[in-house]
Amino acid sequence: MIITARTVGALAALTASAIALTGCVAKTAADPAASFTVDSTADACTVSASTAESGPLTFDITNSGDQVTEFYLLASDGLRIVGEVENIAPAASRTMTVVAQPGDYFTVCKPGMVGDGVGRAAFNVSGAKVAIDGPDAEQKQKAVDLYAAFVKDQVGQLVPAVDELVTAYQAGDDAKARELFPQARAYYERIEPVAESLGDLDPRIDFREVDAVADGLDWTGFHRLEKDLWVPAKDALNSDGETPAWQDWAPSTAEQRGEFGDLLIADVQELYDYVHSEKFTTALTDQGIAGISNGAVALLDEVATGKITGEEDWWSHTDLYDFAANVEGSKMAFSLVKDYVAGKNVDGKKLAASISTGYADLEAALAGHGSLDAGFASFTDLGDGDRRDLIDLINALAEPLSQLTSTALA
Repeated sequence: MIITARTVGALAALTASAIALTGCVAKTAADPAASFTVDSTADACTVSASTAESGPLTFDITNSGDQVTEFYLLASDGLRIVGEVENIAPAASRTMTVVAQPGDYFTVCKPGMVGDGVGRAAFNVSGAKVAIDGPDAEQKQKAVDLYAAFVKDQVGQLVPAVDELVTAYQAGDDAKARELFPQARAYYERIEPVAESLGDLDPRIDFREVDAVADGLDWTGFHRLEKDLWVPAKDALNSDGETPAWQDWAPSTAEQRGEFGDLLIADVQELYDYVHSEKFTTALTDQGIAGISNGAVALLDEVATGKITGEEDWWSHTDLYDFAANVEGSKMAFSLVKDYVAGKNVDGKKLAASISTGYADLEAALAGHGSLDAGFASFTDLGDGDRRDLIDLINALAEPLSQLTSTALA
């Protein structure tokens, strides 16, 4: 996911077999001029055309390689993500639908889901700016405005929560920092796709050690603090499942804690500044309903690819906090487009009802293990049956949710 890599070999296998439906939109009849095929291999990312007219675009991606892959449509700076599909297993196909405004873009695939990707190519969109108009324009704009307000509120709470966490971490009050860690992360996890759209900001805030090593990046952010706060046992393995946890690593000194803490504060402030800028408003308005619905799908994909495997919070085992926050953020995004989709036709009404049931069932099962307010059980306390039940519920929700964007744009 770079921009958010979250997987290793074992996770790839789980994703391919158990959670194959997350993070995509359903295939529907589309204007051939706005439909593209993408073939992802080990060293190429072949898109059927490099130009398009502005409006809804559909990309059908097939993975012809032997590694789990991803496909991205990037903005002209090569950093901001306009659309993405993650966790495409070998021989599998996935579909992505986005609303593209006029401008220059790049397409790229990422076999192995690490590094800069392969086959980066220019993609140009011409035509008129896609405007929110028609009889449902007010409803669409209201959804965009409400989602912007939700994101700003969450980031506004994230800033002081991270300040408090870092203060305890830098002071060596590890007991207090361990208490604050999962609570602070919840604000971030509810709106993570926004940070993921900003190039290297999400890696700086939320990369695990194995992700940073794979991409040759300096390891900073939440998980750097996490490993200091939950010092691994001498015989523990890192989250790649192979590297001894203490290999080439030692607990941070007081000076290093100062540096890592200050960097996390600065990066979160950068996120705050962005969501309060005109650039954020413009980006959200340009994507409209599709951007919100794709955000709901992306957050459920985060649950499927990191939280349910226990690899996200490898040292603290606080994955269920992240799980719950991702689901809350996904449900919030869905709630803002629910009435619009339900009002389109009978099929839209049935789809909205099915998705609502999926969220309710998943939340009920998660509540059996705790809550964000009262605290969750350690991920290590979940048995195989508990994890399987949660995976089944994620899959049950992912199937109808995968149809949300295409239904909204129909």
